[in-house]
Amino acid sequence: MADQISQEQRPRLALRRPRLDPWSVGAVIIAALVLLPILSVIWIAFTPEENVWPHLVATTLPRYLANTGGLMAGVALLSAAVGGGAAWLVSMYRFPFSRWLDWLLLLPLAIPAYVGAYALVDFLEYAGPVQTGLRALFGWDNAQDYWFPEIRSRGAAILVLSAALYPYVYLLARTAFREQSGGAYEVARALGAGPLALFWRVGLPLARPAVAAGSAIVMMETVNDFGVVEYFAVQTLTTGIFSVWLEGGNAGGAAQIATVILVMILMLVALEKVSRRNLRFHNPGRSHRPVVPATLTGIGGWVAMLACLLPVLIGCGLPVGVILGHAVDNSEAWTDEGLMRALGNTLTVGGLAAIATVAGGLFLVYAVRLTGRTLPKLLLPVTTIGYAAPGAVLGVGLLLPMAAADNALADGVEHAFGIDIGLLMTGSAFAIVYAFSVRFFAISLGAADAAMGRITPSLPMAARSLGRTARGTLTSVYMPLIRPSVGTALLLVFVDCVKELPATLLLRPFNFNTLATRVYEQASLENLGDAAPAALLVSAVGLVAVGFLARANR
Repeated sequence: MADQISQEQRPRLALRRPRLDPWSVGAVIIAALVLLPILSVIWIAFTPEENVWPHLVATTLPRYLANTGGLMAGVALLSAAVGGGAAWLVSMYRFPFSRWLDWLLLLPLAIPAYVGAYALVDFLEYAGPVQTGLRALFGWDNAQDYWFPEIRSRGAAILVLSAALYPYVYLLARTAFREQSGGAYEVARALGAGPLALFWRVGLPLARPAVAAGSAIVMMETVNDFGVVEYFAVQTLTTGIFSVWLEGGNAGGAAQIATVILVMILMLVALEKVSRRNLRFHNPGRSHRPVVPATLTGIGGWVAMLACLLPVLIGCGLPVGVILGHAVDNSEAWTDEGLMRALGNTLTVGGLAAIATVAGGLFLVYAVRLTGRTLPKLLLPVTTIGYAAPGAVLGVGLLLPMAAADNALADGVEHAFGIDIGLLMTGSAFAIVYAFSVRFFAISLGAADAAMGRITPSLPMAARSLGRTARGTLTSVYMPLIRPSVGTALLLVFVDCVKELPATLLLRPFNFNTLATRVYEQASLENLGDAAPAALLVSAVGLVAVGFLARANR
């Protein structure tokens, strides 16, 4: 009887056993792959083969920290001033060419900061057109006859980075200003507030969360930069990673510096969130009226126009003009075999990384919405940390464990089968694609989450009730509706992959160049003529993306 009861209960017990959900398992695997490089950096930093941390603290680390902190503060302040001020002008006033400047102010996003650095030095250096023109105009013979500011300096680096990064603040601040209620400004004017008081006492406090968020992104991108600071000889934490690892041969020390960067980034994100924790801004629904821009005429309108045009000229006009001039003067560089190889490599790794990143983001978001399991939900926001992690940090976290796995695999296959398969991951572009996917995973994740959130739940529920599988619902219901968002995410990830420099420099195989690394190599040799075609191609890809961005934000 007992045996009979146990046999009857077996099917019920089997039904109660937890089943492995492939969507949840896949979501956890994707999240683990995204977090692996970050965890690897931390592990290497705390278990170095040779602990050089005391030496770093006593010698170079204070200088790295001071320069990095100074750059972050300077670029954030200047970007907030330029981006916030320009957003206020185009949102609150109408002046000559204001509608054109509304989207022209986004153009510097298309130009990598290191291209701007090369162009600025070429334009302002001793042999450049500015100083040459001054000597010809005033009859000066040499540098002892006049004073000119040092071009390759920390101040110049702040200027270049701010000119390239202020659109992050501008885009967010412009949206915030346009969403504010016109009634608040009418009340302030009735109480006697002038234009300056309206900005300081009404507009800026209400837009503070947007300006703070944009400034936080600017500071993260400043920490990530390598091309500008290396060209201007500013020793930062990122250049320290390259120096300690590639020149000093100490991977553990590089990982320790990378951990310092991670701590700074996490503190920055936490500080930005805490600063906005107690702030609440609500629009009164029925009484909300949009701001009506005032018209600026006369000298005021032209001053506003020049104030908005100047950052566009510095961030986009100057780099494109200088690079285009070199490209025209060196037309034979366009047919160089190395440029064609770099273009092919860029399209390959950028395309593969964009597809892998967007596919992973879609899978993870859909799996969390589909299953509602706790672990994928907890891992979903954590995977966005890759965007805050600089490319050099990801390079350290990927190359060392991947090289060890590659060597172990090659040795095992050779021992078992007598075949030398070589290094499959570090000997190919796989590591670059992996780093790009981790670095820009947050873009695809945000796009997928926002797009799926706009779809009413009744549609997928109806599809499931009619017998559609989870995969069928994704392909037949979600994908047709979110295709524009997916396309935008693919474009944005691809453009960021094309411009990425630090991770590519660390992870590329021997004799493997992308457009970004070719620009860096040729410009480092002071050969801007051969670097110009690659720089123009990188900028052209960025301009296409900015065009789509401007169209989407009309």
